[in-house]
Amino acid sequence: MPEGDTVLQTAKRLDTALAGHVLTRSDLRVPRFALADLTGRTVLDVTARGKHLLTRIEDGLTLHSHLRMDGAWRVYGPGERWRGGPDHQIRAVLGTAERTAVGYRLPVLELLRTKDEEQVVGHLGPDLLGPGWDPDTALRNLLAEPGRPLGEALLDQRNLAGIGNVYKCELCFMARVTPWLPVGELALPLATRLVGTAKQLLEANRDRPDRTTTGPTAAYGRGRTHERLFVYGRGRRPCLRCRTPIRKADQAYRPTYWCPRCQSGPTA
Repeated sequence: MPEGDTVLQTAKRLDTALAGHVLTRSDLRVPRFALADLTGRTVLDVTARGKHLLTRIEDGLTLHSHLRMDGAWRVYGPGERWRGGPDHQIRAVLGTAERTAVGYRLPVLELLRTKDEEQVVGHLGPDLLGPGWDPDTALRNLLAEPGRPLGEALLDQRNLAGIGNVYKCELCFMARVTPWLPVGELALPLATRLVGTAKQLLEANRDRPDRTTTGPTAAYGRGRTHERLFVYGRGRRPCLRCRTPIRKADQAYRPTYWCPRCQSGPTA
């Protein structure tokens, strides 16, 4: 599931493959931009903003994409078979003499002027993996609506950018509160610590192919375990802390996992 760390890794792969190279192939398979031709232009860089990808191209153009739940970019060498999915799922192809980047199942794909990027990412809160990270602003944003469930507030990219459903569940477990607890009931020291832990976890996983929250960076202690995650995806399995079966319910149409014994607060 693409979250801030996954999107950053994708941006790095695309930047390595495309930046500084002239496009020899351009195919945007969305109706609005189907006739756009980027061939002959040089890719300047590929950067991540929260969960958004910005591929900047000479002549002041930016290709904006978003992976959401199951979108993906794959990079292939000359003659290499494309294995990211069937052809009808391809939304974008950007090729150079040495590499071809193929975007699959991209729910958002648009071409805009680079000077207009803020129109698509300007609403984002501080980026947990970005150079402009501001924990104080992120904390204020998170606590701005006291009655809002914590899980929903963590997922709102306008508060802080980069947290997805996996980190939402894991962070609530580490804080020992349920995702349905109103943010106004969080003690300020705990809320501050939670924002810091979010930063710590995404930083620790920014270069890892397999995300983990139970390793040495876990801020709230653990026993020895081979499990990569504390609660996410572990419905009905024993909690790593107390052995109580993990529960699962929907929050904002997303599967949410928590321990009914370790985490206090309202439930679904």
